[in-house]
Amino acid sequence: MLVITRRDGEEVIIGDPSAPLGIVRIAAIKGDRVRLAFEFPREVPVHRREVAEQISAAEKDGNPIAGQIRPAAGGENA
Repeated sequence: MLVITRRDGEEVIIGDPSAPLGIVRIAAIKGDRVRLAFEFPREVPVHRREVAEQISAAEKDGNPIAGQIRPAAGGENA
């Protein structure tokens, strides 16, 4: 596991720096909460761990939940 210290507004580049797969940005830090911004192509799935576990469990049961999880209303990156 790689652990990196970053400050508000700083970024981590994922993949080749000249053609990155994606960018993770520290959007805000308030108390014990850190807000992250992910910039990846739409084809790259990005899930919170609890959602990823639900998807994985549903696929194992033969009951895929694709189509039940939708992006939040209010914008392309919401």
